[in-house]
Amino acid sequence: MSARQRTSRSPGRVLKVDPRKPDPGAIGRAAELIRAGGVVCYPTRCLYGLGADARNAAAVEKVFALKQRPATMALLVLIHRPEEMAGLAARIPRLARALMDRFWPGRLTIVLEAAEGLPAPLTAGTGKIGIRLAGHPVASALVSAFGGPITGTSANLSGSPGCVEIPGLDPGIRNGVDLVLDAGRLKGGVGSTVVDVTGEKPVVIREGEVPKAEILAVAKEIG
Repeated sequence: MSARQRTSRSPGRVLKVDPRKPDPGAIGRAAELIRAGGVVCYPTRCLYGLGADARNAAAVEKVFALKQRPATMALLVLIHRPEEMAGLAARIPRLARALMDRFWPGRLTIVLEAAEGLPAPLTAGTGKIGIRLAGHPVASALVSAFGGPITGTSANLSGSPGCVEIPGLDPGIRNGVDLVLDAGRLKGGVGSTVVDVTGEKPVVIREGEVPKAEILAVAKEIG
């Protein structure tokens, strides 16, 4: 049976994974499903997320449908190495590099000018892309095994609280994804800080794990 057939016939299966040392077999299975156009629920530092191939427009649209997310709201992506930003961002300002050096992995999502050729649903017509280096061991392993960027949006209905443990996952999402990687209860919280560095000065869109004051301090340091 192909990965695509398994994707369509076996929705919502759950695999328990060690949050620190995830089983390569489970990660490989999840990566295969994403490669086939599926959607996987996986743990990030604070909340569970929905992972799909960020370069596959149909897969990205599945994420929007599962979350009932307005098409005007872009999705951020997770990467495994900073070098992978080259195909996602049109340019990487000096401030972005300074913030990456200071706060990655995890903790901070950096919004940059989007490179050409990305799926339209991913950027929601904004011309921008939010990027974060995966911080959770499971998320990092998944992005690495997949070999490219995956969506990093939270596994919840749009406007609803995020999910910190799989029993609290919305039933529609639970039954709609192709696989769930269950790493137990996560720490919760507001998630990553989101900062837009496309203008002359940084704009903190959402204050999360990194305080706004620390972002502004870095911007001041580099002038």
